Amino acid sequence: MPLVVITGPVRSGKSQVAALLAAESGLPVAVVVAGRAEDAEMSRRIANHQTARPSEWRTIEVADPLAWVDGLGDEECILVDCLGSLVSLMMMDVRPKADGTISYQDESGVEKQARALTDALLARHAATVVVSNETGWSVVSANAIARLFTDVLARATARLVEGSQTSWLVVAGRCVELTSLPREAAWTRDDRE
Repeated sequence: MPLVVITGPVRSGKSQVAALLAAESGLPVAVVVAGRAEDAEMSRRIANHQTARPSEWRTIEVADPLAWVDGLGDEECILVDCLGSLVSLMMMDVRPKADGTISYQDESGVEKQARALTDALLARHAATVVVSNETGWSVVSANAIARLFTDVLARATARLVEGSQTSWLVVAGRCVELTSLPREAAWTRDDRE
């Protein structure tokens, strides 16, 4: 189980599915988290995640979206919860220009960081479980920063799913295995007649 990707909407049960898979790896587990407790509600969410995990699991609190990757060994199962939080960190310094657009330098910088992160996760030889969000299940955002976040996260998630051994879509606590699903739609014979 070198790489498993769990994707789906917010509050779908992704983290619980990912935690079960990480526990089944048989390795010690290190959980990579990037959420910041900037208000009481977020503090409660973080605390709930922490108490739901086994106490022996190591937590890697990430302040830099890439620096933590270099210190990973193959003796632990890495559980990234979640990729969206890491992409958010990559975008902390992005500011829209006066016309509301994002500069090419900012956009390409975030894309480059996301590519470096996905490269590192795809290159791991040990068990890795990545949780990500399907952010595109709504309307296209009215602001450029939110659109950039959606685009970068969607590309990074798709890249990881493509390189994963197994990938799952979690919706309403139910898992849909993505790995064996077709990559392209095709007309069935009955549809064309």
